[in-house]
Amino acid sequence: MLSAKVTCNSHGQDSSYFLGWEEYEKNPYDEVKNPNGIIQMGLAENQLSFDLLESWLQKNPEIAAFKKHNNDQSIFKELALFQDYHGLPAFKNALVRFMSEIRGNTLIPATRILIPTPYYPGFDRDLKWRTGAEIVPIHCSSLNGFRITKPALEDAYKQAEKQNLKVKGVLVTNPSNPLGTSLSLHELDLLVNFISTKNIHLISDEIYSGTVFSYPSFTSIMEVLKNRNLMNTEIAKRVHIVYSLSKDLGLPGFRIGAIYSNDERVVSAATKMSSFGLISSQTQYLLSEILSDKKFTKTYLSENRRRLKQRHEKLVKGLQKTGIRCLQSNAGLFCWVDMRHLLSSDTFEGEMELWLKIVYEVGLNISPGSSCHCSEPGWFRICFANMSEETLAVAMQRVKSFVESIVKKNTQSRHQQLLKRDSRRSKSLPKWVFELSFDHQREVGDER
Repeated sequence: MLSAKVTCNSHGQDSSYFLGWEEYEKNPYDEVKNPNGIIQMGLAENQLSFDLLESWLQKNPEIAAFKKHNNDQSIFKELALFQDYHGLPAFKNALVRFMSEIRGNTLIPATRILIPTPYYPGFDRDLKWRTGAEIVPIHCSSLNGFRITKPALEDAYKQAEKQNLKVKGVLVTNPSNPLGTSLSLHELDLLVNFISTKNIHLISDEIYSGTVFSYPSFTSIMEVLKNRNLMNTEIAKRVHIVYSLSKDLGLPGFRIGAIYSNDERVVSAATKMSSFGLISSQTQYLLSEILSDKKFTKTYLSENRRRLKQRHEKLVKGLQKTGIRCLQSNAGLFCWVDMRHLLSSDTFEGEMELWLKIVYEVGLNISPGSSCHCSEPGWFRICFANMSEETLAVAMQRVKSFVESIVKKNTQSRHQQLLKRDSRRSKSLPKWVFELSFDHQREVGDER
């Protein structure tokens, strides 16, 4: 049943990305209750620094109780009553300062969308279902680490033109999901030049901007515009940033997101649409207090990056011990893992075959590259920040056993092939060869 689903051409919820989740939910791993269950490594969730947030709340109990700092007066009624659709000013200001801190204190001053591959599988659902937009892939290659190039941008645009499709913009995730790499200055400059030439928009999804744990540091697209003196130009009006606290603070359940744009039409449309998904005043108040604590945010960002780097290294080294390498990365909650050498065939069918084994036999839910629209079979996204170190160790042991079994099976298979080849060669030899060999052996025996 699952195999039939993953080989179809449909997208969205039928993607193997979501089907893997379904299998995990049927048989979730638990160290005590279900030690043979499936380990969730397909969820890009940050649980590594949750204790820091809990500690802050314990030290500031009046905030969670919706009371003022100075006089212990309740503000619950004030927050519970009607609030403006634009959000609480205190929260918006605190969020802007937090985004600025992540960006090195550089303040953020029937459509077809081009997206570099591989990309987050949820875009197929999020963009198509809600807006009707169609995605045109910008095919990137492992030969240069899946970096965006000018030829790749131009090829995607020409491909859309051939189909008489109107391209309205480019969407990038910086840092990348699933690659775990931040865009270089060269790539950012390419994108700005490209949208300027084509007169289209650029959307920069910077939801993982606070997860950069090693060199190179994160550079926002707004910083590029500022350095090129483009902030007050028409180009700047076509550049938009989306952000959330789901990854950097590990708060996906709070449903906090933001759009930054210099285009008044975009801001106006977003404001009107926000009435269908408003953030509660209580949530805004709580987070405005947390984000306004500069000492806490500085400590949190530094410690969270340290923990992410440490966990990233554990995954990379654990996979290296089994002969599996990862794309060199510096950000995110996951690794882009190269398993091409484990494929039975260099095809996406071979990738699906391997993925099904990993889900059912190994008991790990990871995301196959094809669900991310990778143009090369054999790549997988593995998440590392949504579990304990002990669970990660169990996962690595399962991978080790699985790879060893494949190596053993391949060795036996090659040995059998050699035996069959020798057998066929012997059968193909003419009769006189055997007679000559027999006579030679007899002469040697007489000599002895």
